[in-house]
Amino acid sequence: MVRLQALYEGWALRSVPGPQVPPEVAEAAVPATVPGCVHTDLLAAGLIPDPYLDDNETRLGWIGRTDWVYETTFEWQPGDTDRVDLACAGLDTVATVTLNGTVLGRTENQHRGYRFDVGALLRPGDNTLTVRFDSPYRYAEAHRDRLGDRPNAYPEPFNFIRKTACNFGWDWGPNLVTAGIWQEIGLHAWSTARLATVRPLVTLSGDTGRVELHVEVERAADVPLVVRAEVAGVAAEVTIPAGERTAVATLTLRDPERWWPVGYGEQPRYDLDVTLRAEDGRALDDWSRRIGFRSVRLDTAPDAHGSAFTLHVNDVPVFVRGVNWIPDDVFPDRVTRQRLAGRFAQAVGANVNLLRVWGGGRYESDDFYDLADELGLLVQQDFLFACAAYPEEEPFRTELEAEAREQVTRLAVHPSLVLWTGNNENIWGWHDWDWQEPLAGRTWGRGYYLELLPRIVGELDPTRPYWPGSPWSGREDVHPNDPAHGTTHIWDVWNTDDYTKYREYLPRFVAEFGYQAPPAYATLRRSISDETLAHDSPGMAHHQKAIDGDLKLQRGLDAHLPVPADFDDWHYLTQLNQARAIQLGVEHFRSHRPVCMGTIVWQLNDCWPVTSWAAVDGDGRRKPLWYALRQAYADRLLTVQPRDGGLALVAVNETGRPWQVPVTVNRITLGWEVRAKTALELDVPAYSSAVAALPAELARPDEARRELLVAEPWDATERALWFFAEDREIEWPVAELEATVEPVDGGQLVQVTARTVLRDLTLFPDRLHPSAEVNQALVTLLPGDSAAFTVRADVPLDPAALTRRPVLRCVNDVRGPL
Repeated sequence: MVRLQALYEGWALRSVPGPQVPPEVAEAAVPATVPGCVHTDLLAAGLIPDPYLDDNETRLGWIGRTDWVYETTFEWQPGDTDRVDLACAGLDTVATVTLNGTVLGRTENQHRGYRFDVGALLRPGDNTLTVRFDSPYRYAEAHRDRLGDRPNAYPEPFNFIRKTACNFGWDWGPNLVTAGIWQEIGLHAWSTARLATVRPLVTLSGDTGRVELHVEVERAADVPLVVRAEVAGVAAEVTIPAGERTAVATLTLRDPERWWPVGYGEQPRYDLDVTLRAEDGRALDDWSRRIGFRSVRLDTAPDAHGSAFTLHVNDVPVFVRGVNWIPDDVFPDRVTRQRLAGRFAQAVGANVNLLRVWGGGRYESDDFYDLADELGLLVQQDFLFACAAYPEEEPFRTELEAEAREQVTRLAVHPSLVLWTGNNENIWGWHDWDWQEPLAGRTWGRGYYLELLPRIVGELDPTRPYWPGSPWSGREDVHPNDPAHGTTHIWDVWNTDDYTKYREYLPRFVAEFGYQAPPAYATLRRSISDETLAHDSPGMAHHQKAIDGDLKLQRGLDAHLPVPADFDDWHYLTQLNQARAIQLGVEHFRSHRPVCMGTIVWQLNDCWPVTSWAAVDGDGRRKPLWYALRQAYADRLLTVQPRDGGLALVAVNETGRPWQVPVTVNRITLGWEVRAKTALELDVPAYSSAVAALPAELARPDEARRELLVAEPWDATERALWFFAEDREIEWPVAELEATVEPVDGGQLVQVTARTVLRDLTLFPDRLHPSAEVNQALVTLLPGDSAAFTVRADVPLDPAALTRRPVLRCVNDVRGPL
């Protein structure tokens, strides 16, 4: 059997001398954590400040322009194996690997593994392994100068190196260019043969589950080999004759339990065990994973509205309620399985059913995809290209092909993975971002997205659809971001237009759209030391990476909300406006089901504390947007929408059961005086929507600034509200309420009863303690309504502070500049 010896211990890190290296670092040999990276090692040694605090990031740019050396001494005792390999699962990025003074090879790709035969170089007792990392900047800039520059969204050479693009900074991310042994490294000793790749293609057709198992071996001896595979009591064996390296074994199951997306059913998985033996029965290697049986297909057929983009799982059309996923930390060694499980729980808690792994990040860990399998979270996987023209010359084409083959093979086992995507915004960029003239005929990535990658996916993973880009219309003769075809990104709303413009779109599938807000107050206070916080104070300004980000936030406030009197108002209102924008967009798009069959909000998470589009901030705290998503992505949604010059009530049912819901709709004053009313019943089939036009007397207010619509369902569904004017124009009464606080198991219960209408009542308990969180937010109460907020924290919180500003907020209490 393969004998494994992990090489995680005894590593030291040092810099290669250079004028940019601070003296205290130049003279130091730093204990190194493996897997890990230079930044976290220097931070642990106290040699650099925390890169996430204040503007420390800007003082650490020298790290990405420095060469680094990792070195360890390990003991090796030879055995009776034929081969010993040094297996490097992930080196970031431009590395020279040396064992006992002999160079094993050079790596140039963070996104793939490397393996070196070291049997002839190992010696009994102590051995020295050295990994030198050259500056990513020097490597990328040299290739840029050699091949000619290519356009990209940022003035950084990330498109000339196979490395996490957002390391070089993004409009939500810091410029922290990493280096290090970021994944497992160790010795693999083996004899005769080993399993080089195991690639199960799992399909479901009718009641028949099928595993087509593709095995490739690496040989040290030219002898017959036997591969045995077993799943759910079904086994198959196949012989690999001497001289051959591949085999296919097929296992067929009758009526396996189906794996379903979250909300559609359970997620049963089966153990798939593979063994490699010599002809005499001697065990040589083994491999085990958990698989799920489900079918997946993508409907892109033309229709009266353009062409569809509908994902079907187990022959059920799934409305995608998605979020975009970026790396959860700049430094991947800090993203543990436990941390991922917490983030995934937040996604599921917001009724999300799909994560899109964005192309400017990294292929995520095995834990990531295993948790997605376990929870039923679908995964759309981008290949790693984003917002730039990429060269197709060498060494990039060869490296990209090796990377893609490795990652497709690694991830094909996961039932959660339902779609491969060729890139993020690069085809759109070529069309619309003034690339063609500066490119002057040079390569930009088209050959990857439309030729190489579809060929690799078709060869290695034909069980899943491939889509050349996000966005992509399905054909080169149709604009890549045409909302009527395929997938679309909507960014004019954030960049130039009010968020009500979402209602002008009738897209087939929205793969990106978003709106900004600052992180939680406790996150700001941990990461920014400005004595007085203001939207433009130095720390706040540094942690706002979007071009004209604050101006765009202000434009949104001016259009909708009262003028903030201070930073506390500004913080609450910008977070509220983010939640309002995305909720409006999601509800509009969902109301057009089945023409529109998916939304993927930008974005779920952050990689550091920053003002951004995230629903969960860089410290893991839920912003008000998270609560708005939970409501907008509910399995059953009731929403009031403009239709044909009037208003309509739309019910969306994303469950497998019909939904019959009586609804009372009242047009009322802010004081609960009924001006008009109606009763209706919506009958909504499973996985469908229904629309009921509202009578004119309901849709036309007498006094727009003093009235609203309330659609009250007779079941547990959230009621739907419609305001006839913007908050800044509404004559809000001074907030009157009664609030009580009492201890409950594990926290405190804040009970609020409204004496006047209270618009978007929200508790911010993290202002009292950084551990505090609350179960609900953005609650609009009418006179006489009550709401219960459960607050949990590591310590009891001051009851009086829980019931007053700035912890307890509503729109009514924003009274304008003092």
